[in-house]
Amino acid sequence: QVQLVESGGGSAPAGGSLRLSCAETSGNIFVIDDMAWYRQAPGKERELVALITSGGSATYADSVKGRFTISRDDAKSTVYLQMNGLKPEDTAVYYCYVDGYLTYNDKEKHWGQGTQVTVPS
Repeated sequence: QVQLVESGGGSAPAGGSLRLSCAETSGNIFVIDDMAWYRQAPGKERELVALITSGGSATYADSVKGRFTISRDDAKSTVYLQMNGLKPEDTAVYYCYVDGYLTYNDKEKHWGQGTQVTVPS
C-alpha cells in the first residue's frame, strides 16, 4: 500500500540547483512522522542529508548546511529537497525516507527507489 515515488534527479553544473521531490502515494491512509533524504556515493556508506519531523523541525548534515533545504507538504504527503550551490561531492544516489504507521500497526519505515544526482567536476 505504501510506496514512495521520487523525481527531480539529474545532472547540474557546479553552482547550479536541483529540487528533488518524493510523494507517498497512499493518501491519508498512512500517517507520516519523519521524512528525510539520504544519499550514497559509490563505495561509500549511506548518509543522512536532511530530516524533517512532523512538527517541521529540520536537521542537516554539516556538508550541506546552508545550501540544501528540506520541506514537506502534508496535504500532498510529499517531501522536497531544494539543492542550491551544488558541488561535485554532492554526486550520489539520493533516497527518500518516510516513517509512520497504519491503523493498528507498528511503525513502518519506507524507502524510495533512489534518484541519481550528478554534478560534474
